[in-house]
Amino acid sequence: MTRNPRETMNYKRRVLLLISCVLYFMLLEYHFRKRPDVVTTTDWLAPVIWEGTFNRQVLEEYYGRQNLTIGLAVLATGRIADQYLELFIQSASKHFMTGYRVIFYIMVDAFYRLPNLEPGPLQTVQVLNIRGHDADDFHLMRMKNLAVHIVGHIQDEVDFLFSMMANRVFQNDFGVETLGTSVAQLHAWWYFKNTENLPYERRPGSAACIPLGQGDFYYDGTVIGGTPLEILNFIKEYLDGIMRDKENGLNSTYERHLNKYFFIHKPTKLLSPEYSWDTVLWPPAQVWLVKAARCLERAF
Repeated sequence: MTRNPRETMNYKRRVLLLISCVLYFMLLEYHFRKRPDVVTTTDWLAPVIWEGTFNRQVLEEYYGRQNLTIGLAVLATGRIADQYLELFIQSASKHFMTGYRVIFYIMVDAFYRLPNLEPGPLQTVQVLNIRGHDADDFHLMRMKNLAVHIVGHIQDEVDFLFSMMANRVFQNDFGVETLGTSVAQLHAWWYFKNTENLPYERRPGSAACIPLGQGDFYYDGTVIGGTPLEILNFIKEYLDGIMRDKENGLNSTYERHLNKYFFIHKPTKLLSPEYSWDTVLWPPAQVWLVKAARCLERAF
């Protein structure tokens, strides 16, 4: 029986995820041996990816045979597009998943804001219109629009998807070592802090609440990755949480809702702060190689 394109994509994803699990356990010993200075595996056996914890050659040999397409979505509106979008795309075209098919999904509110975009080999750009406006809540607008496009076409076009803020510049390879069913980014500001002081939502009435004394890591809301359907699941729960908070007269942040989601639905892979460093911080000894960093705001 002939499968339709969506059935074929779903079958391919199931095979990829099964083989990825086998590959991870094959490399588990490598993780423990190479970086005793950092946490490389969580309590729920998810790998934490640091430079030196993965064998790039093995990963390239495996993923190079999988005929992958990887998406990178970014919302670029107003000053964000004016300040950061061109550098974001230029650096991503050099360092993001080089050697693989990549689709850059650029969500804009005005086409005139688009800089000159020159994708590299195997890379394509899709410019997507923003539907509706939540100008008072950037992240709400970002996630609502991303959900629409995942349902409409992205889920049929890519095997894995990342969503990032445009105020990032890629500095070194951001490669297939980051791929997973559900990928969370460790926050550069909070990774090296006492877990008792992490800024979770603690108000019991909020949908984002993580009770006192509980919590694993604090995740950075500027980067999220995984399969398109896993990201869609997060967005649905985030939007539901926002509505429940509004009904209760509360207003928690996007990042705290993200942390609540990953507290309940444990990510299958965590990215070290190297993958979203903040340039105002001096890198500690554990940070061997910054893969992407937050840009300093430019003055006009």
